[in-house]
Amino acid sequence: MSYEASKIVRIRPQQFHGTVGVEDWRVVGEGACAYFRTASFAVGAQFVQAISELPGVGEEYPDIDMRQEGVLVRLITVTGDYYGLTERHVELARQVSAVARRLGIPADPSAVQTVQVTIDALEGPGVVAFWRALLGYQDRAGSGEDLIDPRRRGAPFYFQQMDAPRPQRNRVHVDVWVPYDQAEARIAAALAAGGRLVNDADAPANWVLADPEGNEACVGVAGTPEPTTDSP
Repeated sequence: MSYEASKIVRIRPQQFHGTVGVEDWRVVGEGACAYFRTASFAVGAQFVQAISELPGVGEEYPDIDMRQEGVLVRLITVTGDYYGLTERHVELARQVSAVARRLGIPADPSAVQTVQVTIDALEGPGVVAFWRALLGYQDRAGSGEDLIDPRRRGAPFYFQQMDAPRPQRNRVHVDVWVPYDQAEARIAAALAAGGRLVNDADAPANWVLADPEGNEACVGVAGTPEPTTDSP
C-alpha cells in the first residue's frame, strides 16, 4: 500500500498494539508513544537527525521531546475531523525502532504516559469557552468536550457533562494514561502510597482512585493488544 493511501486509514489502539514490529510502542491516550534511553544529549540529537531523514517522514512529522536522558517520540494525526492513529503510524513506528536498534539505543515502553485534566461541568459550552480562552487551546477534532494545546505540549482538557450539582465531591481531576502492561503496577504504587480504590467498574480500561483526602484521579489504558498479525 502506498504512503498516500495508507496514511488516511484510521486504526484503533488495539490494532496498533496487535501488529508486528511495534513492541517498543504504547498507545496512551494521546497517540502512540515510545521512549528511547540515550547515553547523552549528543546521541539523542543523532537519533533525532536520523528520524528526520526517514523516507516520507516529512508528510507527517512525529512529535519529539529530546532530553539529556532520552528521547520521547509520539505519533498522532491531528486534523479538523480526526485525532488519532492511522496505518501510516505503524510503518513509521517500525522505522523509528529500526533506527534506534541501529544506533544501539534501547527502548523503555514502561516510561511513557500522558496526563489529562478533566472538569465536570453543568453548563459545558460556557465552561469550555472560558478554558479555551484562558489556556489558548483549541477544540480537538471539532469536539465540544475536548481541548488540546495547538503546540501539543500541554495536557489536554476534557469536560464531562454533569446532570446535577455535586458539592460533596471534587469536580476537577487528573486522568493518567499508562501503557496497558503498566496499569496494575501504577495502581498498586498509588494504593501503597496511601490512596484508595473508588471504582473499578470499567476495568481493565479505567480505574478511579482517590488520595488520602478524597481528591480523585483516574488511571486509563488505551487498549490491550489484539492477536498478532503481519500487517496493520
